[in-house]
Amino acid sequence: MTVSFSRRRAITLIAATAGLPLLAAMGGNRSRLLEWQGTTLGAPSTIKLYHENEAAAKAAIDAGLAELARLEAIFSVYRADSVISALNRTGAVGDVPTEFIALVSHAARLAELSEGVYDPTVQPVWQTYFRHFTGPSPDPAGPAAADLARALALVNWRDIEIDPAGRRVAFARPGMGLTLNSGAQGFITDKVAAVLGNHGFKNMLVDMGEPRALATKPDGSAWKIGIANPADPSRAVTELDVIDKCVSTSGGYGTLFDDAGTFTHIIDPRTGRTAPRLLGVSVVADTATKADGLSTAMLLAPPEKRLALLRAAGGLTALYVTPDGVTERIDA
Repeated sequence: MTVSFSRRRAITLIAATAGLPLLAAMGGNRSRLLEWQGTTLGAPSTIKLYHENEAAAKAAIDAGLAELARLEAIFSVYRADSVISALNRTGAVGDVPTEFIALVSHAARLAELSEGVYDPTVQPVWQTYFRHFTGPSPDPAGPAAADLARALALVNWRDIEIDPAGRRVAFARPGMGLTLNSGAQGFITDKVAAVLGNHGFKNMLVDMGEPRALATKPDGSAWKIGIANPADPSRAVTELDVIDKCVSTSGGYGTLFDDAGTFTHIIDPRTGRTAPRLLGVSVVADTATKADGLSTAMLLAPPEKRLALLRAAGGLTALYVTPDGVTERIDA
């Protein structure tokens, strides 16, 4: 069988007239929506930018895409030439970009705050599931217990050695692996948004896997972010009005290892078990860097520790959803 990848977890909802001229909120100027669609780290991505000068808007988006390409060369586990792939291959990398130090440090801090519920060194366990289910005639019961135990023995965020002054990151033990897929999309979203902002644009939605709304639409209305139904991610179970915030959603349904949907891509680094397919968590924060990663941590955190974790990691709101709708809302 083939592992099923579907990384879209939140749905951006816009008016049916998107792309047509809209009256700007101030000055009576007419603004238009310019939209770019592509992928970031394997996830569908979008930039929606309101403008009064199409050439300037296209130049800004080109600059944003150049930043996206630069950051993908650092963080993509799908590229053999990326910094993170080099680390996973050799166990140590030096003279790395400051962005790599920053995001690895952020991931380690979130691992500490979550008491290891979120652990970016879970990559060996993910690879164990991937190898098992993409191999010939995989056992539907999942990887062998011994294989999972060996992979779990390599998981411990405390064994990431970070040297900011020397711009070096290394593993304390051979065989470890790092994934920043729950983190890099949010980080890239913030960086691309900053580039667009530096070009003078403010009314936009930047979604490099995690949608972040900058200001309002020109008419003063909020951006609407739909939260995907775990049973049918193309449909929303609820929606949020968002202004100057990011919404990051995690759910096991994003990647299914098996046809039955018993094994998902979100793995508890303490046990090796995967998160349920029909549960999702959306976290609202003021930046995508904060929201991404935290949504995964909130999905796996024990109920009694969710509020404390949300507050400590800088989240504002967490919504837990099933196909029946919102089952719990937590406000920091």
